[in-house]
Order: sequence, then structure tokens, then C-alpha cells
Amino acid sequence: MRVAILGCGYVGLELGRQLTAAGHDAVGVRRSAAGVESIEAAGFAGVQADVTDDDALAAVPDADAVVFAASSGGRGAEAAREVYVEGLATAVDHFCGRTDPPDRFVYTSSTGVYGDHGGDWVDEGTPIEPTTAKTEVLAEAERIAVEQPAEYGVDGTVARYAGLYGPDRYRLARYVEGPVTEGYLNMVHRDDAAGAVRYLLESDVARGEAVNVADDEPVSKWAFADWLAEQCGEPEPPKRTVEDRLAAGDLSAPAERRLRTSKRVSNAKLRELGYELAFPTYREGYRAAVEAYPADNGGTT
Repeated sequence: MRVAILGCGYVGLELGRQLTAAGHDAVGVRRSAAGVESIEAAGFAGVQADVTDDDALAAVPDADAVVFAASSGGRGAEAAREVYVEGLATAVDHFCGRTDPPDRFVYTSSTGVYGDHGGDWVDEGTPIEPTTAKTEVLAEAERIAVEQPAEYGVDGTVARYAGLYGPDRYRLARYVEGPVTEGYLNMVHRDDAAGAVRYLLESDVARGEAVNVADDEPVSKWAFADWLAEQCGEPEPPKRTVEDRLAAGDLSAPAERRLRTSKRVSNAKLRELGYELAFPTYREGYRAAVEAYPADNGGTT
């Protein structure tokens, strides 16, 4: 199976490594020469192209599956729209309109599209209710990722990622030092974020569907911070309520909406499809970071 990974960054590089190790042919796509070098350093082929540029995408070879994992780089809603809506639509039309189109098109979204549910559980049957301009863009992109490929006879799949963490993204200091604001963390280790997409492709499941890619155990931020501190031999960090944080009055409107958003994301569908998590909870996922502490107490979302 040949897989083209558009926007081959943090998760895409790991996906390419896993696909290559399993005997598949992966091709990563990045805008910059440095990005292509990081792909080649990971052990698979790289192509320099902008996912929003139809002409540039011609340099990418035909593929059995296309994975759209591009990022807007943490910028605002307009930048997100350029990548996730306009870029995605361009990529779908380009690849699905080829003489030899892909059989699958996978878009990596975010569980942020669910919005606020007061700490209740959400699953793929829960209506999405984005609360920020950026998550509204992601919700629009999800519709494009499923409906537009279908116009070409290609099956689209949406992989909704919980907060990504892993090598270079553990961010221990945020939780060990605090202060930690209350709420729930829904997380997935980078290796499982990539592994789930690889599994969906290899097992030929979830065509035309959305799947939550999260670990088994959403956790209270306070409980998570206390566990991390104990594991690292540090005192429990200071805590604050949402009201305490809002009272500071220094949050932007989008940041305030994010702070008020609370939910627990179910991965039951992913489990039912047969995927076995390498890191079922944060306890396994953070083990390497804890063992490296404090020598490397850097980089969860």
C-alpha cells in the first residue's frame, strides 16, 4: 500500500515510520526543504509541496491512500481556514480527480469539534458543537473530508485526535510546577495517533465515518498533575478553579471559551474496531518522561 501523508509533521513522521516498518510505501509532503529533510531522516521518501497549491501537488506520486495531516501552525482561524478548508478541498480535488485516484482519504481532525458538554462523555454519535472560530473551521473541514471525496467515488474518513503528547511534547513543567486549572484532559500518545490511522488503513475500516482517537482514560487535570508530581518526586502543584483563572482577566475571548469547555471523549468505537493502544493511559504514556525527569522536563495539549 502506498500512502501519501500531506503535512507530514509530528504525527505524520511517526505514521510514515510505522507504515515503512510494516512494509508499506510512505511518501511525506512538506512545504519546506527542512521539512523534507526531516522526512528523509525518518526513513521514507519526501516531496516538497504546499498542500494548498494544486500545481505543486503534481509532484506527489499516486497513492492508494492520502492522509491529510497538515497543520496551520497554531495560528488563528483565518490561517486554519486556508489550510483545513481551502487546502483540504484542493487536495481532495487534486488526488481524487487523478486518472489513478486513491481508494481512501483520511483527514486528521480534533475532538475540539465537540465543544462544551459540562464534563459529560461524548462519542461519535454526539452532535458536534464547536465553540471557537478555529474549531468551527475544523468542523467544516470534517464535512469536506467525507462528502467531497464521495463525489469522486472515494471513501473519506475523519480521525478526531484528542490532545497529542509524546516525545518533545510532554510539557511536564506545566503540570508539575502549576498552577493547574481544573478541567478534563483527553489525550493520546503520538505513537497511537499514528498507529490508529495506520490500523484504519490496513484493516480497511471506518470508511465514510469519524473515529475518536483518544486513550482509555480522560483524567482530571488536578489528578493528573498530582500523579505527575508524585512520580517525579515533587510536591503537589498549586491548583485553581476555572473561576479563579477567569478572575485574572487576562484571557482572550477564544482562550476563555476553551477554558469553559469540558468533556470526556470515549474511544469505545476505536476499541470496537480492533485497535490496541500502545499507551492505554497517561500512566504508560508518560513513563519515559517521568524516568527522564528532571534532565528533560520540557513539552500535553
